[in-house]
This record gives sequence, structure tokens and C-alpha cells, in this order.
Amino acid sequence: MDTLTLRLRLKAPFGSPLLGDMLFGQLCWALRNRHGEMRLQEALDGYTAGHPFAVVSDATPVGWLPRPALPLSLFPEITDGDRKQIKKRQWLPVAALAQPMRAWLALCRSEAELLADHQAADASRSRPREHPTALSALHPQPHNSINRITGTTGRGDFAPYTLMQRWYAEGADLCLRVVHDAERISADTLTALFDDIGSVGFGRDASVGLGKFAIEPLPETWPAAQADANACLTLAPCAPQGLGFDAARSFYDVFTRFGRHGDQAVHQGNPFKAPVLLARAGALLTPTTLPAAPIVGQGLGGEGRLSKVISATVHQGYAPCVAVHLPAEMVP
Repeated sequence: MDTLTLRLRLKAPFGSPLLGDMLFGQLCWALRNRHGEMRLQEALDGYTAGHPFAVVSDATPVGWLPRPALPLSLFPEITDGDRKQIKKRQWLPVAALAQPMRAWLALCRSEAELLADHQAADASRSRPREHPTALSALHPQPHNSINRITGTTGRGDFAPYTLMQRWYAEGADLCLRVVHDAERISADTLTALFDDIGSVGFGRDASVGLGKFAIEPLPETWPAAQADANACLTLAPCAPQGLGFDAARSFYDVFTRFGRHGDQAVHQGNPFKAPVLLARAGALLTPTTLPAAPIVGQGLGGEGRLSKVISATVHQGYAPCVAVHLPAEMVP
């Protein structure tokens, strides 16, 4: 399988996090809308049998990877910061792959530190009016519904409410990594589809202008595997359950995805999908043998398992990954 790296030029705040499994869902709708239902069905053939046509990563700052979900106690102690600040160091530079894993925590950076680096690299850029303290931040956005009878807001369904939006610092571009089967979908087609997503808007409240971005190819090679690699660092949520990973040498944080249909499917009765259990990006999984392609996980759904409205619905339980070396001395 081939790899593709794209730069996202952000043009609006976001109502939904740019996570790989959510991006894949919108990618499927973009493929259907541009090329038709039959083209999507062809692409999804074999998806739950270990043959995905594309696997999408989370959007991360350019040049950075998610920190592996290892307990902080397994790394050497860092004396130049308190535990709360160290826990915020969630981004690992790609260049750190040249170092042994034990050195990674000291090389990781927080979003506040990434912002400082970003501003220092582009001193000519005017500072945003609100002087952000991190590369991205959540801000509340008031909403209200108008009762057309009274012409005002009120109680119950018409009560004002607030939703959170994620705002990125000016010029803070993100990176998207995609593993794809070039015989089934080309890099040019994928670039065009993600450009469609960025033009329409990604995620919640795209209809009112959120989630817009522009796409540019990024001449970045896929992060190289470490010498003597024996584990996989995931770059998106995935479903590792039942795949034979070594439980004693695997580390991950789990969450439940309460998915919803998007695009035209929201008008087909029930927009909700069955919940799925996933491991967040940054999972460190140890397989019996490393995969031939830089992906781990499995395709979920199909045959009505996820949706009663669209029985063929699938969910990305795959994740792009980087092969890394997990030293035996770092395993409890």
C-alpha cells in the first residue's frame, strides 16, 4: 500500500475533532457524492475482511506524532517540570524516532510549547487579537432557537445554549497521513476528495461555516521504522480487540465512539449508529509479527451491525502506524 501526506490550511474553527475514523466517514461520503454509489461500494469491497481502500490518520501538527500511551513512570524522571505540565507533553517530534523510546518523553512538547515554536519560526506574522496561549483552544459559542410564534427564545427547546468550538492559532497548519491501495484509489483522487471535504466543512456545524480547510500536498516521507522494531505506534483511533496483540506489551487509552450518520443519511430516520469501543491514537501495540503495510486494526460493521438504516455501514477500526522498538526494560 502507498502513503500520502497532506497539509491542511485551516480556514475556520472546528466543531468536531479531526480524528481519523471521523475523517474516513466523511471521505466515504465525499467519494459517493463525487463518483456515485457504485464507486463507493467498489471501494468498500473487502473492507471488513482486512482489505481497506484507505486508512486515515488524525490531523496532527506538521512534523509531530501523538505521544505513545505509555505510563509516565516508565520513562526516566524529568526534573525541569511538575507532573501536570509533563502530562501535557502530548506531541512527539518525528525526529525523535532516531532516539531510543526512553528519551521520548523529554523530547515531547505541549501545545503551548508548539505555539511558541510556531510563532518564533514566523516572527513576521501578526499575533492574533486574543493572544492564544496554545496551538489550539476551546471557546464557547452561544446558540439559540427562535420560537416563530412568539418571535423570541424561551424555555425547553427554545432555551439558549452553548457549544464548544476549537480555534487554532493563526497559520497553525495540520498534517494528515493516509495509507491507501493505489490500485483502488489514487493519491490524486484522495487529494480531490479531501479538498471537497474542506470546501464543504468537516464535522459538527459545517452547515454554518465550521470545519473548513484547504488541502496541499506535503513533501514529507512516511516516518521511518526504528531499528529492531517490534511494536506499532498508532496515528488514529483503532479497534485492536481480538487481533492477537501481546497484552503485556501493549498500552492504550480506550473510549466509546457514539457515531452518527452524516450527509444525506441524517434524513433517513435514525441517524445514530451502534457504539464501538476504540483505542485512541498513540496506542502502542505489540503484534506477533509486524504488518506488511503500515496499518493495524480491523474494519468494523457491515451487514447491519452498526446501522439499521444503512446496513452496509462500516467504521474505520484501522489506523496508520509507525513501527517502533519497545525495549524490554520499559515493560513492567
